[in-house]
Amino acid sequence: MTRVLTAAVATVVALALSSGTALASPADPAPVAPAAADTVPAVTERLAAQVAAALAGREVRDRAVSATASAPADLLALTADTGLAQATRTANQAVLAAKGLPANGGSLLRLRVATDAMRTGLSRGEVPLVAAAPTDDEAASITAYDPLGGKVVLDPAKAPARPVLVVEVDVARALTLGIDLMRRTLSARGVTAARPLATARSAGGYWATKVNAVRLSDDEEPWIKGSAEIYSIVSGFGLDGKATVNIVQMPYLDNDGTTYYPNQLLVHFNGYKYNLADVVMMEDDGDTNYQQLAQAIITALLTIADAGVYIPLVNAIIAAIPTSWWTDDPDYVDSWYTLSTSSGGRLNGASGNGWLDVSPYWVSEL
Repeated sequence: MTRVLTAAVATVVALALSSGTALASPADPAPVAPAAADTVPAVTERLAAQVAAALAGREVRDRAVSATASAPADLLALTADTGLAQATRTANQAVLAAKGLPANGGSLLRLRVATDAMRTGLSRGEVPLVAAAPTDDEAASITAYDPLGGKVVLDPAKAPARPVLVVEVDVARALTLGIDLMRRTLSARGVTAARPLATARSAGGYWATKVNAVRLSDDEEPWIKGSAEIYSIVSGFGLDGKATVNIVQMPYLDNDGTTYYPNQLLVHFNGYKYNLADVVMMEDDGDTNYQQLAQAIITALLTIADAGVYIPLVNAIIAAIPTSWWTDDPDYVDSWYTLSTSSGGRLNGASGNGWLDVSPYWVSEL
């Protein structure tokens, strides 16, 4: 799920520059080792073709359809002890590497039915196509693989009548792993979350910014895409005068064009020197490299010194994001400058791609 229009990308770039079921089939393909510099789309595209070949057998196909009947299925579990098992394990390790996650991060690949409407056809025994979830939301076409042989080109704007099974990254699990990695990487380099000093705790509590409601723009997306996972990079200056970052997960933000009412505390001001903070909202729809993002933030913020007056950190973070992330499907969503202890009401994002409805919130100490 993307949340960045072409105009929004142009705006932000300008801102940055200015400031358990086993499959088994004798037709299962031999595993194919990934290239050294594989991307997530390349890995999932290759695996989609391999899964399609494995679904040529009726028994295999029925098991796959059954496993995905009510929810996405873990592909490592689905292909265990089969001819496709090694190919899936290889693909999973390649995805972990492409996302900058530890090799022992577990299973990140899954298989799901593209749309709920397609379940009727699957229940009638229709042979599904298999496709990889794209990370480019502006792709002109989608390539699907037919278990009976060949490829089928699909329209990204209109779902086909024939059912489609989608090979994709479990972005919810990936985000959990990614945020943990980012926090550890940032902390190891001295870029930590804002921490209150003992003197700052004497007031009996502190002010925070609470998100009462949030809405992101309603963009047209391919029918094949699943939900993205949203997180925010909250930055400011700690009480020691050093740039500080906190990563806030926002798991409820599943869809564009929908207003959510999370009552979530986004900024905790007990650890900030200036009682001001910035927010950069990001998404992972499968291709985010968390190691690269953490290193980019470190590079950007360690060079910024406290000048005795608050300096917004949004531009520095955006400018440090790897250039490749601005091609095809940007992972940037929107940003908000200088939230304060008194910020309240509707706050539009700098890129016009969403808004936050916020209010000050007093957090009392126990």
